[in-house]
Amino acid sequence: MAGRIRDEDVAAVKERTRIDELVGDHVALRRAGSGSLKGLCPFHDEKTPSFQVRPQLGVWHCFGCDEGGDAIAFVMRIDHLGFTDAVERLAARAGVQLRYEETPGGRPAGPRAPIGQRQRLVEANAAASAWYAQQLMGTEAAPARTLLAERGFDRAAAVHFGVGYAPRAGEELVRHLRGRGFTDDELVTAGLAGRNQSGRLYDRFRGRLLWPIRDVTGDTLGFGARRLYDDDRIEAKYLNTPETPLYKKSTVLYGVDLAKRDIARERRLVVVEGYTDVMAAHLAGVTTAVATCGTAFGDDHARLARRLIGDVTATGEVVFTFDGDAAGQKAAMRAFASDQQFVARTFVAVEPSGKDPCDLRQSEGDAAVRALVERRIPMFEFVIRSTFGDVDLDTEEGRLRGLDAAAPIVAAIKDRELRHRYAVSLDRWLGFLDERFVVQRVARAARGGPAEAPRPAARSDADDPVAMTERFALACALQVPDHVGALVDALGEEAFTVPAHRVVHETLLAVGGATGRTGAEVLEAVRSVAPSTVQPLLTRLAVMDLPAGEKELPRFATSAVAKVAEIEANRVVMDALRRLNRLDRAHDAEAYEQAQKELLEAQARQRSLRERALGGVP
Repeated sequence: MAGRIRDEDVAAVKERTRIDELVGDHVALRRAGSGSLKGLCPFHDEKTPSFQVRPQLGVWHCFGCDEGGDAIAFVMRIDHLGFTDAVERLAARAGVQLRYEETPGGRPAGPRAPIGQRQRLVEANAAASAWYAQQLMGTEAAPARTLLAERGFDRAAAVHFGVGYAPRAGEELVRHLRGRGFTDDELVTAGLAGRNQSGRLYDRFRGRLLWPIRDVTGDTLGFGARRLYDDDRIEAKYLNTPETPLYKKSTVLYGVDLAKRDIARERRLVVVEGYTDVMAAHLAGVTTAVATCGTAFGDDHARLARRLIGDVTATGEVVFTFDGDAAGQKAAMRAFASDQQFVARTFVAVEPSGKDPCDLRQSEGDAAVRALVERRIPMFEFVIRSTFGDVDLDTEEGRLRGLDAAAPIVAAIKDRELRHRYAVSLDRWLGFLDERFVVQRVARAARGGPAEAPRPAARSDADDPVAMTERFALACALQVPDHVGALVDALGEEAFTVPAHRVVHETLLAVGGATGRTGAEVLEAVRSVAPSTVQPLLTRLAVMDLPAGEKELPRFATSAVAKVAEIEANRVVMDALRRLNRLDRAHDAEAYEQAQKELLEAQARQRSLRERALGGVP
């Protein structure tokens, strides 16, 4: 077994990793208060962003699913890696040379054991992608280059998108990758090779034009391959990598690595139907275009799209382009099933001539592709109009059939105001000229389904103002100890009423307090000894929004801690008052005077703390 990675190297990896850039490869992040970034969680489906990143502290936390941690924890979670593999992946990204300690028995660790399977498969795919791209320039690949040229793609376009060619011989890639040190099992697991009945390996892709399919970080997960030769024994026009530990066709979008930045910037994602359509759209200026890979746009695609556009307001757009034929309408109906997962508005762009973006660019130029996207119509309108089909809207019977077909779709719109607007539009599209009648039919359709009983809202600490005050105080202690370190360290053992908050405060005092430390130092010290039960709370506190700008932050932090101290002082006052009321001054004058003195001291401290708290931001 290989030795463990040295602690100082792990620390160097974390120090050199910009967590906002790391997370930003997967999530569209936006500013959310002083020093904080917010986006949609990549680990669970959500409508409202609850995933926060605090770059200064190098931590992230999702308030929705309660996941959190540092850069290493994020890579472990997002890529399903172990600790060592995650550190090695980040080290390669950050340019850190890792060193390994000796084994527990004292013997040298020897050669490093093979790194994690995922990284090996990524490296194999990367090597294959580079090799395929080289083959595209060879003599045999002339038919592949001709096909690209006929569709308006030159050599620069092929290089930009990493297009390659798989030779017809059938074993050349296997020999090449074996020479690079990859095992037969790795090639089969990666989907790059197959194994015949005798156990001999062969190239999975032979005599085909290839597109590398990458994830948002740029790692190659698999390939899409187009048929070129009439004697190809596999008749399918397109052949994709089979399901592998890397490649899951329901979760990948071709072109996402090139489009992700512009998707986040423009808050728009355009879904086209094929690899050449993505190429044509990008070259025409629609650089937010992506495509599914051999499958319909589904729920997993929708979740990825939402994270990319930062889908939290109705200002974002998802535009689907489909052919104008029956197959295109069917594809639109499938996409409609995922429509209401989006907060963003969804649209459909259909070229009346039936041309896809690639054909449109060839025949009419780049401007025509851009115009196609700009002519988009709302998804609801497209789907509703599609239900009319062959109905004769010139007759009363036809209009009623159209209404019966469309009313359930309109009734399924969750937004009540939007539902009413489409009901009014439906009346106009059908030609009833009886808005009230159509609205009533839609309302009846809406009542037709089983109603879900409302669930009582669960009460949490967020409903308790004292608990919220305590959370703000601890968040300030972890994030801005330079403003409140001494105040937090001076709080009494009973200052925090929530048990988990008390454990955090006790742990903070046990490691020497917050005075004279930076936020990162405080967090690291507390996390190193805190029990596992409060580790998620620590990351939540470290990324928690502080409702104050940088100028107001010192006042707010001081007031937050002072409020906790004041609440503690209030309890001391009440306890002193109860003791005083229990005493009989005539029979125990000395005890009475002592209790009275303690009450006055507690009240004086209470007033002082209240004045300090009121001097900050509520």
